[in-house]
Amino acid sequence: QAQGKVADAYDTCSFVLLQLGENIPDSVTPEAATTVIDETLKMYEEVYNDDWLERKMEDETLRIVVKFYSAIIFLAFLCRSRYTAIFLICKAVQLSLRNGACVYTPLSLLQLIGFAIEDKNAANLYHIAKNALSLLERFDVGGDQISGIFMNFYGRIAWNFEPFQVCGDNLRRGFESGLSSGSNFGFNCAFHVIKTGIISGENLVALLKEIDYYLHLLKTYKSELMRNALLISRETVSALIDKGGVTGIEVKVVSNSGQEPVLFHQAFRAFWSGYTVRCHHFFEKCSQLSGLYVQFNPILLKFYHGLNSLDILKQKKSHTTRYKEVVRDAISAMKDAAANSDWNFTNKLRLLEAEQKSLTKHHQRAIDLYKASIESARRSGFIHEQGLACEKAGFYYKDKNSVSEKALEYFKQARECYEEWGSRVKVDLVQKEIDDISSKES
Repeated sequence: QAQGKVADAYDTCSFVLLQLGENIPDSVTPEAATTVIDETLKMYEEVYNDDWLERKMEDETLRIVVKFYSAIIFLAFLCRSRYTAIFLICKAVQLSLRNGACVYTPLSLLQLIGFAIEDKNAANLYHIAKNALSLLERFDVGGDQISGIFMNFYGRIAWNFEPFQVCGDNLRRGFESGLSSGSNFGFNCAFHVIKTGIISGENLVALLKEIDYYLHLLKTYKSELMRNALLISRETVSALIDKGGVTGIEVKVVSNSGQEPVLFHQAFRAFWSGYTVRCHHFFEKCSQLSGLYVQFNPILLKFYHGLNSLDILKQKKSHTTRYKEVVRDAISAMKDAAANSDWNFTNKLRLLEAEQKSLTKHHQRAIDLYKASIESARRSGFIHEQGLACEKAGFYYKDKNSVSEKALEYFKQARECYEEWGSRVKVDLVQKEIDDISSKES
């Protein structure tokens, strides 16, 4: 019934736009979506200058058209395809580029950048996104749009350049703004808050409470928006805490097993649980998805996929060509990412390099890189990845000498980090290594 109402609302907006002279296609292919993104970005390059930022859309009818585009875009995500939504976003941006900015321009421009941003164009598109934010000073943008603006900028763009923690704090602001204004974007912000919290290593117990708070609000407001995404995130957080033993809940998650969020979470859980083959399977499926509208940071997909491939190479369980390719791709991507944000990505680059050097028997270089990764993660506040780097260093020393004070030292540091993170699962796994070394020493 709710889906039917959304479809009716979409049809109403489509009819109004048709009367206003706009053509709304019944469907849009992935290829057409990519083409219209390229056309719109090219148009931006052609018209952009300081004068464009100062131009206002004077035609009231055009402002009404852009307003209806803003409404139909959100509905398209719910009852049409993402490619239809992308097409509509581009049409709205093109109207602003031709006729000047209006109150709806910042959101539509950020939505466009959120879809278009890739490793190779991140710096240029981040600059465009900052220009979009600067328009907020010129227009009286309501709270309903603020939450959408924050969701798109901090949830899908800014992580390339700004600390994950800053993104998370601003996404919480976006959620609060959406909640107070009644905007549906508020719960989209909530999803990105949790996503960012997971990848930045926020305390898992606190994250679990925050997820349950969002789920309670969804129930209170009788909304299904983002409920499944939050439940999937909850499964991951619960699994990392105690495999869901105490923190798990009996709730059915309605989701498509081929969806990117589901695949990411399955791979992420497998990685932290040490299931390398399973992890590789799910990350391979993630990597085959379209680049348009990937909800999870694609650079992080490459990071964990690369680390997992290095674990498989250490085990020498199968042919190595594909795994080496994944590692090379991960290190290359991390170098580009670290150039944009030392805070978010240098620790990850150093850990990949350390693991690679450990395979090639470059002992001192590997040790230096492990230390650099640990220090970088500590400085950036990524307690989970600080623990991971300590754990990897511990295994490196243990493999060289089954009774090693250095290995014991690093495993104990890893345990402390995982305790702070709130992962009983990882604490127990590292404790087994500590007990094994201690028993051999005695």
